This record gives sequence, structure tokens and C-alpha cells, in this order.
Amino acid sequence: MKKELIAYRDPKSPISEVFRTLRTNIQFMSTDKKIKTLLITSTTPGEGKSWVSSNLAVTFAQAGKRVILVDADMRKGRQYTIFGLLPKPGLSNYLSGIDEYDNEDEAGNVAKYIQKTKINNLCLMAAGNVPPNPSELLVSAKMIRLLDELNDLADIVIVDGTPCELVTDSVILSRLVDSTIIVTAHGQTKKDGLQRVITNINNVGGKVAGVVTNKVPVSGRKYQQAYYYGSTAKGKGSKKKSSRNFGNMQTDTSRSSSTDIFNGDMEDSIEQNYQDEPLFDEPTYTEPTKKKKTTKSKKMEEASNERTDDILRQINDYLAKEKKK
Repeated sequence: MKKELIAYRDPKSPISEVFRTLRTNIQFMSTDKKIKTLLITSTTPGEGKSWVSSNLAVTFAQAGKRVILVDADMRKGRQYTIFGLLPKPGLSNYLSGIDEYDNEDEAGNVAKYIQKTKINNLCLMAAGNVPPNPSELLVSAKMIRLLDELNDLADIVIVDGTPCELVTDSVILSRLVDSTIIVTAHGQTKKDGLQRVITNINNVGGKVAGVVTNKVPVSGRKYQQAYYYGSTAKGKGSKKKSSRNFGNMQTDTSRSSSTDIFNGDMEDSIEQNYQDEPLFDEPTYTEPTKKKKTTKSKKMEEASNERTDDILRQINDYLAKEKKK
């Protein structure tokens, strides 16, 4: 997997903390209706929507939610490269009916088009082959049925859409999902372009939950201080050097390993993803053991809260300045 999955590679970094804050905001966004399908889009390419989608999916999975990430950018989908999985079969193959399965039962089985990632609780439906008519495929009745089936399989479905200023794919999808988040880039996204996207989504009956501002410049010194508090360095008396080992990550997209979602056992071949087995196993519950908080753990918790407050303060200050401009 690529270094872009910062929430998986370095879960204690300030950036990962921001994604957890975003996850919390999404969970508490609507009290009357639980958000099951979430679309991530942007105005133009290069604003970081795929990066936000993948890391947000990781944070939901880390919270114990069963997550399916759908790459709906059937023109230039890249989620399979981020997770080191196969590019097809995927969304376009399922919607068009043109796939690698000769058996009708296999062709109609949604699970056959979903791949397990190395991250527990997280599965991916890649974009698949590039079709000549992606917009028409997204407005089909089969797409609506697909989202319903994915809702039954997972706790939350995150859809990585296309940039709205170039094509209408994401505007179409915004009608089918519960809510939409627009990713913008500091110093890159035009205000009038963002306003057009919001207006277009509202006009078709979609719902915009909010806007994520990406690529915001942050003070290096403050970042280092926050990173220090989030590190797990050992004391002088320790004989071993501190390290974070998140396992060997496969980068060859021609052959990738699959993982059992809850117990984390690695398989030898990506073909395991397409066997007749459930995508998500039933979770087992273990009674947690109560531990007393030590003075050191209390200090670390306070430092973590201060770090989060500092990050949110920087974002709010930036938004306030932009509003004045």
C-alpha cells in the first residue's frame, strides 16, 4: 500500500487526529437519520478527494465499523493503487454486466466485485474497466440496487466520486447517497467554482454536509510538538529502540494479499477475495478489563486533547480569515 494511508501507517500523527475529528463530526452530523452512504467529491482534480476518502475509510474501520469504499471515478480511479489491489473487476464491470465471470450467479453476486484490504473491517470496490458511458451507468436502476446491497453488507459506504467541475458523475451520485462532502484545496479551489458545485448538488436534490479544506499550511514547529506528544518513544532504560511496525505492505498491484477482516490472518493470493465467503465475519465480544489510569496516562491524554484543540483552532482561524476576505 502507498504512503498516502497516513491514518494506517501513523495513527498517532496530528493528520490522523484530524481525520478522526472528521469521522466524529460525520457520525454526529444527523441525529434523526444515520448516515450510511457518504459521497466524497471535489471541484477540480488534484484537491485530494481520493486521499481524504481512503484515510476517512481507514479511520471508520479503526473504530470498528464495517466499511466498503467504492471508487466511483470510472474514468481515472486510483483507489486500487492506494491499497495495492487489483483494478478489476469493479464498479463498471458490475453495472455494465461486462465482467470476467461466465456464471450468471457469480456475475450477479456483489461480493465477487469487492476486495478485502489488509486493514481490518475495510473492503474496496475498485472502479473497474473504463466504460464509454460512466454517467449513464450511474443513473441506472442497478446503481440504486447496488447501494442498497452494500448498505446491508457494511455499516457505512464511502463513495469516491469524480470532480464536479469536469463531469456530472458526482452530481448524479449526490441524489443517491445520504450526504456529500466536498474537498477543497487551500490556494487552489476557486470560490465561484465551489459555489457552482454546491448549487448543482442542491438543484438535483442532493445534500451537502460540509466542505473539507485540504493542503492548509501548518507551522512546522507546532506540528513537531504535536507529533512528539503522539509518539511512543521508550525511556532510557529500555534495551530496544522504539519503532512502529505496521506489517509489510504489498505494492505490486498484479498480486496482492488479502486479509480476514476481523482476525487479520494473511492469505497467499488475491484470489481469496472472490471465494464464497462472507466479506465481514461476525464480531466476537470480549468483556474489557478495567485499568486504573496512571499519572503518565492522564498527562498523555491531556496532551492529546490539547493537540486536537490546537489543530481545530488553526483550522477555525484560517476559515475566519477566509470569510473576511
